[in-house]
Amino acid sequence: MSKYRLTKLQARRFLLLKQGLLGAYKFQGKEGICEFVSQAGCIQFDPIDVCGKNAELVLQSRVAGFKKEMLGELLYEDRKLVDYFDKQLAILPIEDWKYFERTRKRYRLHGRSRDKVDSVADEVKRFIRERGAACSKDIPLKETVDWSWSPTTLSRAVLETLYFRGDLIVHHKKGTIKYYALAEDHIDSAILRAEDPNQSDADFMRWIVLRRIRSVGLLWNKPSDAWLHIESMKSQARKDAFASLLAEKAIVECTVEGIADPLYIAVEDEALLNEALSSTTETEHERRVEFLAPLDNFLWDRKLIKALFDYEYKWEIYTPVRERKYGYYVLPVLYGEALVGRIELVADKKAKQLNLVHYWPEYGVDLDETFRRKLRERIERFAAFNGCTTKPDVDPLR
Repeated sequence: MSKYRLTKLQARRFLLLKQGLLGAYKFQGKEGICEFVSQAGCIQFDPIDVCGKNAELVLQSRVAGFKKEMLGELLYEDRKLVDYFDKQLAILPIEDWKYFERTRKRYRLHGRSRDKVDSVADEVKRFIRERGAACSKDIPLKETVDWSWSPTTLSRAVLETLYFRGDLIVHHKKGTIKYYALAEDHIDSAILRAEDPNQSDADFMRWIVLRRIRSVGLLWNKPSDAWLHIESMKSQARKDAFASLLAEKAIVECTVEGIADPLYIAVEDEALLNEALSSTTETEHERRVEFLAPLDNFLWDRKLIKALFDYEYKWEIYTPVRERKYGYYVLPVLYGEALVGRIELVADKKAKQLNLVHYWPEYGVDLDETFRRKLRERIERFAAFNGCTTKPDVDPLR
C-alpha cells in the first residue's frame, strides 16, 4: 500500500527539488559538482559538442558558477571523478570504482578480438609505464581487427579493452582523442584494490536499481531507459530487486494522481518529499529558466516525463533530417515547475558566437514578460558558458 499520495504538481515539485532544478541553486562550484555527481551516482557522457557536451550541459543547469574546465580538473587532475561505464559511458565518483568490478571482470573474460588483444596487452602496458600516457596513434600496432562498430586498429582495440578491464584509465583528452594511463598510477590502491561490496548478482541488482532510483528521484517498476546498460536485467530480476528493496525499507512507494503504476523514492528522500508536499504555491521556490541536456538524469525516463509534465521529448540527433519535428540538437526549456518549450543553440567556436537557431514554445504556455526576460538572461549566461557572445538583439520569442 502506498505511503504517499501525490498530485502531479507535487510529484513534479519533488523531482525538480531532488534534481536541484527548482529554487535557489544548491550546488556551487567544484564542490557542488562532486556533490551532485555523488547524489546522482553518475552523469551520462556523450562526446557530441554543439553547445556543450551532455555532461557539461547537465552541470551548467544545476551548479552555480560552473565552468567546463572544472569538470576536466576533477576528472584528470584531482581524480575525484572517473570516466567509466554505468548508464552507458558515464562520469562517476572515484569512490564508486569498487562497485563495477563485475563489469571489469566481464571484460576480462569476454570481448572481441580477445586473443589478439591478450597477446600484446603486457607489451602495451609496458609501453605506457615507460613512456607515459598514450593514445592509439602512439602505439605501433596498426593491424586491423574486428571491433564493436567496425574493424579498427589493434592499438585502439587493446587500449580500449584494457580500459574496460580497469587496467587503464583515461588520463586526459585532447578534443575527442583519449590518452590512457595505468590505473595503478592514478587511483589510490585502497580504492583500486577494494573488494566488490556486492557478493551476489542479486545484491548487485538491488544496488544498481536503488542507484538509478536515487539518480532520477522517482521511478516505477517497469521497462525504462533509466535501466539502460544493466547487464542481465530481465523483467523478473528488476521485480525481485524492487521487492527486496521494499522489504528492506530502502524505498518508499508513492501513488500519483492519474498514473496507474506506483512510483518509488529512496527512503532518504522522504524529508524532501515532505517539503514538496508542504509547499502550497510555486512562488515559494525561485522560478529559474534552465536548458536541459538531451541525456539529463531528469529525462532518463521520458515516458514518466510525459506522464508528469505532459511534455514529450525525443533527441532527434539520429533522426533523418526530413523526419525531424524540431532540430538536430534541441534542449528542453524548464521554467519553474513546467517544461515550457525547446531551444536549438549552436556555439560557433571560431567566431566565439552563440547562434540561436530556433525556439519552440509549448502549446498553451503563457509567455509572460518575466519569462521573456529570464529567457534572454539565460541565453546570455549560456553563451558565457560556451565562451561566446550572442548575436546583437537576440529575442528568441520575436
